[in-house]
Amino acid sequence: MTGEAKVRTVLGDIEPAALGVTNSHDHLFFASKLLPGQELDDPAEAAHALLEFKTRGGAALVQWTPYGLTRRTRELAWMSEEVGVHVVAATGLHRAEHYNPAILGRVVDGLVKEFVADLTEGTQPADLPDEPRTGPRAGLVKVAGAFHTIDSHARLTMTAAAVAHQETGAPIAVHLELGTAALETVDLLCGKLDVSPGKVILGHLNRNPDPRLQRAVAETGVFLGFDGSSRANHATDWRLFDGLEALVEAGHGGQILLGGDTTTAAARWQPGASYLLTTLAPRLTELLGGDVVTAMLVANPARAFATSWRS
Repeated sequence: MTGEAKVRTVLGDIEPAALGVTNSHDHLFFASKLLPGQELDDPAEAAHALLEFKTRGGAALVQWTPYGLTRRTRELAWMSEEVGVHVVAATGLHRAEHYNPAILGRVVDGLVKEFVADLTEGTQPADLPDEPRTGPRAGLVKVAGAFHTIDSHARLTMTAAAVAHQETGAPIAVHLELGTAALETVDLLCGKLDVSPGKVILGHLNRNPDPRLQRAVAETGVFLGFDGSSRANHATDWRLFDGLEALVEAGHGGQILLGGDTTTAAARWQPGASYLLTTLAPRLTELLGGDVVTAMLVANPARAFATSWRS
């Protein structure tokens, strides 16, 4: 790649240092057929959530909602400008189960073209494929693995993401289903498809709190996403701190990213995107120290989401 690394936000490319305190994985908008009645599709509530995040000290939010799941990129742009928080949008494709077959069928045979256009030209609503690409450009490609495996759909989308990365430089963010198939994902993306580990972000590692596995994944050099850490009485909470402490002690603190991963209407305010800053960060600071947590919220995202864009 050539040129200076930039983070591609919905308002344009910015210097990585300008990103600031970052929620590295969340959703202001998200709607899946697997979550009927729990759609995040209200611009007023999304703007309120973004403003609340700002009042708690947040400066940037990365939305991992990919193509076809109500990502509302135009609304993201005006909210970013009005509220004063950097927002990064995604292209890509989730697991097939999340989609209406008609929407999935519309793009599945042309994924690379769709991803690259979203990243370099602009986005458009999935239900209006003939509309001009007047939405802001995406700043990453989000794809997903299957439970404990890379199934045919995941292989298809990850391969397309790797080609789009090679054409544009875009980072690749991966939803790991319940935190599984992490090493298989790295083997495919970084081993077989030649994506640099520093351009891969694995999400939901906290959902599979196996310390040996987490250490092995960290040793590959990819970024490590710990997100959705608010499901009380689940392993995502009560093992999160030990897992992060072990990774930091092993020298992997510079790879860790923190996010909220709000995906339902019920979770919009309880706990909401701001939980990351109001509750999780202070507790982690007591455990790991302020400099380490600041790196997870500021320096690490600045490196993870920045790239020398080819177009």
